[in-house]
Amino acid sequence: MKYILAIALFALNVNAGMIEYKQGDTTCEGYINDGYADNAKRPGILVVHDWMGIGKFSIAKADELARMGYVVLAVDIYGKGVRPANSKEAGEQAGKFKNDRALLRARILAALDVLRKRSNVDPNRIGAIGYCFGGTTVLELARIGADIAGVVSFHGGLDTPTPGDAKNIKGKVLALHGADDPYVPATDVAAFEAEMTKGGVDWQFVVYSGAVHAFTNPGAGTDNSKGAAYNEKADKRSWEAMKLFFAEIFR
Repeated sequence: MKYILAIALFALNVNAGMIEYKQGDTTCEGYINDGYADNAKRPGILVVHDWMGIGKFSIAKADELARMGYVVLAVDIYGKGVRPANSKEAGEQAGKFKNDRALLRARILAALDVLRKRSNVDPNRIGAIGYCFGGTTVLELARIGADIAGVVSFHGGLDTPTPGDAKNIKGKVLALHGADDPYVPATDVAAFEAEMTKGGVDWQFVVYSGAVHAFTNPGAGTDNSKGAAYNEKADKRSWEAMKLFFAEIFR
């Protein structure tokens, strides 16, 4: 048993750490985890951070996905060294990109290019997940018509200034949503559903009762009245939904 465990540990995390890449003149600093020490082509996953920027939360998600056998890049949308210290700064950074969807799309496309060029990534089996602001980002990646198998939004913003771009979506879409999320109004949900349907997208929208914004993040506390709070059931159920989604699109 000890011998088997030693082999498993040796095979994991052979190349995990921070990585710099460019989008235009901006240097971004993401985190890559290649997972296993083999030369087989495996699916690649982009993980997009919430409004606080790349950090422990998105890196932990990247590591968890790498243990499942994926090559994972936790991306940096804001740029190297741009790490909000509080919600005010986070709002300013997130707002900058939400108000400039062209720039947001350029940043996530740059990250996709980095992942696609990894020698151990199967370019035909790439997906993306995102949290809150990151959920908005992966949906925009899909709307560009990026050649990816699918995207998963965890309690992400659903709105877009160009709903007609849904017709460009090539992969499948899974949106995981808190039923009581005050930051994503019912009008946004209805518009998203209409957008996906009109665009002919293969989409799913899963709603978790009693969950508000940021339901996957333990750091959000447990007070729903604040609008953002952790919900253990919704967290676990949404992660399982993601796993089933990936099993389908990567088979």
